[in-house]
Amino acid sequence: MQDNPIDKEDILMELAELRSLDHDYADGRILGSMCTQAHPFAKEVYCKFLDTNLGDPGLFQGTKRIEEEVVKSIGKLLSLDKAYGNIVTGGTEANLMAIRAARNHARKYKGITDGEIIIPDSAHFSFKKAADMLNLKIVEVKLDENYKIDVESLKEVISDRTVAIVAIAGTTELGLIDPIEEISKISAENNIYFHVDAAFGGFSIPFLREIGYDLPVFDFSLEGVCSITVDPHKMGLAPIPAGGIIFRKEEYLEVMAVDSPYLTVKTQSTIVGTRLGASSAATYAIMKYFGKKGYSKIARNLMENTRFFAQNLKEIGYEIICEPELNIVAFNHPTMDTKVLAGKLEKLGWKVSVAKCPVAIRVVLMNHIKKNHLKELLEDLKDLY
Repeated sequence: MQDNPIDKEDILMELAELRSLDHDYADGRILGSMCTQAHPFAKEVYCKFLDTNLGDPGLFQGTKRIEEEVVKSIGKLLSLDKAYGNIVTGGTEANLMAIRAARNHARKYKGITDGEIIIPDSAHFSFKKAADMLNLKIVEVKLDENYKIDVESLKEVISDRTVAIVAIAGTTELGLIDPIEEISKISAENNIYFHVDAAFGGFSIPFLREIGYDLPVFDFSLEGVCSITVDPHKMGLAPIPAGGIIFRKEEYLEVMAVDSPYLTVKTQSTIVGTRLGASSAATYAIMKYFGKKGYSKIARNLMENTRFFAQNLKEIGYEIICEPELNIVAFNHPTMDTKVLAGKLEKLGWKVSVAKCPVAIRVVLMNHIKKNHLKELLEDLKDLY
């Protein structure tokens, strides 16, 4: 820090120069991000709540009520009449909370002290962080030929040390939905905590099902599901950071609670202490603003773009890894190495992502990618073919 104050205009000029180095969602060239531009109304509300702290909710009772209403609304979206949970920083923190709840619950009620979590190879890397932080062993379950959890393999790896099973509703790399209904039954039969990571799919699958898309059930209507991660800052169009963790039972929060004697509440279950209320307020506002009809329209549009892109890739001659279930398309050139193709696209100004399982170019059809951007991309891919 310098000794003397600097003029506000000079600071803003410096920040503008640095901001210009960032890529802009509006350009439509960020192809691999699961995040997108927040809606202007959500940004407006967010700024009004910048000084609120949900870590000390007795001082911000109105904002705490907003968070409770958001959790309740998301819970109902996920077929849960009485929901418990929080709006947190994102899917990683939500997944950490879920696994911490599972570990503590198993330790308290089953006496498991050397726990294991079963995750698919398609799981988000946040579960590796969770295992590392919570001193848990990761057991990876095999995927089937469709890149989803192999249920028979899952049965084989369950042990008396299993504290949680994780499945995905909208895998990070391919946007696929694991056989959650079958896994729910297995979890219930074995009395094992079952967490569904729907950080990506949670704000699209319910709306797509509502308008007639044939997608599998993944939510709390399945008896074995104990918690679900869902991120409003993805398809929900809330500003970053806005993740969500929803629990079926209050006891999952209670087993994580620690004393917080100097605050206006005496226990705290979240990982983060000081928590910005702006994320909850913005999520509350944007969910009210769109409603089910608005989100269904968005989800339909994203899937129409997805199918348009996938079909045109096939017509050019590219190989689609799997038929898209959600708004992600993974593909390869029939002869060109994937990383070489990615490098060529980067040189043309496209910010691409390469999936690892399997290795493929991965395009996430988020709200900032319009039909005209896809046409430009397809022209470049045709030239590279």
